[in-house]
Amino acid sequence: MNKILNPSRSDWAEILKRPTQTVADIEQTVNQIFDEIKTKGNSAVAKYTDLFDGIKLDSLIVTPGEIEEAKIEISAELKEAIQLAKENIEKFHSAQTTQKVSVETTNGVSCWQEKKPIQKVGLYIPGGTAPLFSSILMLAIPAKLAGCEEIILCTPPNKEGKVNSAILYAAELCGVTRIFKIGGIQAIGAMTFGTEDVPQVYKIFGPGNQFVTVAKQLATKYQVAIDMPAGPSELLIFADESAKAAYVASDLLSQAEHGTDSQVILVSTSEKLLDEVSEEIEVQINELPRKDIAQKAIENSRLILVDSDNEALELINEYGPEHFIVCAENESFFVEGIANAGSVFIGNYAPESAGDYASGTNHTLPTNGYAKQYSGVNLDSFLKTITFQKISEDGIRKIGPSIELLAEAEGLQAHKNAVSLRLKDLE
Repeated sequence: MNKILNPSRSDWAEILKRPTQTVADIEQTVNQIFDEIKTKGNSAVAKYTDLFDGIKLDSLIVTPGEIEEAKIEISAELKEAIQLAKENIEKFHSAQTTQKVSVETTNGVSCWQEKKPIQKVGLYIPGGTAPLFSSILMLAIPAKLAGCEEIILCTPPNKEGKVNSAILYAAELCGVTRIFKIGGIQAIGAMTFGTEDVPQVYKIFGPGNQFVTVAKQLATKYQVAIDMPAGPSELLIFADESAKAAYVASDLLSQAEHGTDSQVILVSTSEKLLDEVSEEIEVQINELPRKDIAQKAIENSRLILVDSDNEALELINEYGPEHFIVCAENESFFVEGIANAGSVFIGNYAPESAGDYASGTNHTLPTNGYAKQYSGVNLDSFLKTITFQKISEDGIRKIGPSIELLAEAEGLQAHKNAVSLRLKDLE
């Protein structure tokens, strides 16, 4: 990792830069694939599945038989672990349910809001070298709790044309209604436009690489909402000498192994700790099966020494990390002061892996600095709020004259007339 000592504020933007391509670099490819899917449907999806995943499929649909096979292949121990995670995620997301808000703003004027489920949602689950079946728990569970009628899942097939058994098992367990063997840009395109097999959805969720992220962003041009711009994974840790260097190193590596474009950053007021963590990384990385991936990600990463906790917090809020771990004697200063982060992990015994799998919080989080504007996925992500109003004769008498004046002041005569006619009838 690159060690940076006491950087000046003018250099923060450069040292905190993410190793990502711009939308312009990828947009042309996405638009080309989208155009083909719009006009050719399944055949275009099959073409790009062959091109990108190296497999010609007879069908894009996962059959009930494949799901039953997956149930048999999953070990009892893994089923128990998935069940524990499912229960904790359900507990945390169920607690996010809110009641109807109702108020009489004026006598005879009742206003209220209710939350309704998004009827059709699409989930994208990466496959490849790391089939993220845990993301199904994070997305399908709140979708089911919210009451979404149709929960579509797209995930890439392997070279044999199969989907990872744990993905299929988790999907069936969590209430996914239909599963398709489609990955990457073509999956986002299929859910955006619909094909002969894949239903068009109203909102798309799920993590992915930079191509998937740009595809999701471009999908919003076609009246499809997305959870957030969620690209390559990232982690920032603040640690002082109260932290255990081995733990810090393991957390940094846990994110670095996600992908070569992941980024991890350690900020500290202790150069001694930075050196200890750097040494631990060199030891631990050699034991990882995904060493080559982690090594490339580490090259994009930073060890940053700052003078004070105040400076550290300012830098962290400027970065806006997807995941933020704080291991410090003064932990309350950072917990209370953090303004921009997707999810926060506190203390030596709260590894980021806990949030990835089983603590109960959601791991679908904003990356690339979007934690400054976006929340991570939660129950409300699968709901929309509708407002209602019911106005009595007495109510329109009370607010009607003000509406007339306001509408007239804006030059909207029809708006005024809509009230005036009613008031005249009530005279």
